[in-house]
Amino acid sequence: MKARLSWICHGPTQANRKGCFPDDEPLEAKALQRDDLPSFRLGAVDRIWTSPALRARQTATVLGLDASPELALRECDYGNWRGRSLTELHDSDPGSLALWMTDLSAAPHGGESLSAVAGRVAEWMGHRIGDAGHTVAVTHATVIRAAILHVLQVPPAAFWAIDIEPFGIVEMTSDGRRWQLRFPKMPA
Repeated sequence: MKARLSWICHGPTQANRKGCFPDDEPLEAKALQRDDLPSFRLGAVDRIWTSPALRARQTATVLGLDASPELALRECDYGNWRGRSLTELHDSDPGSLALWMTDLSAAPHGGESLSAVAGRVAEWMGHRIGDAGHTVAVTHATVIRAAILHVLQVPPAAFWAIDIEPFGIVEMTSDGRRWQLRFPKMPA
């Protein structure tokens, strides 16, 4: 039995562009224009999940994917940092920002820690490991980073060395026992 899991990061938002912690903002207007979208070659898909966040649901819609909301794929709850920029936090509360960036179990914003996100993503992946066929998950860079950390079993600090762009795709496969990263060849 072979399983394939395609992670798609939601499209660009104003929060992305301004370096702000996300709230439930929509995609930027240009991301909603179908002629401006990257080309996706997903092949046959057996199931499609999306974060319940507006930007992820909109991404699924503009890609023509009929996705079901999945709470486990939600963005990290950034608590009272939602809508605030990294620059603003660096100026107003550099100690809390530094703690958050060096200790994935910390949640100085009063929301969810990144280690909690990693735990829920790993649990969700564990439930999907036996799913035959192709699954697509439209979600957030934070969630996809957590999935990569889980697959590679690398130290949590590696979280910050992973860059997932809007509309970025990460592929994984499973033989029913473990997940592995997959780097597909370029289309001819």
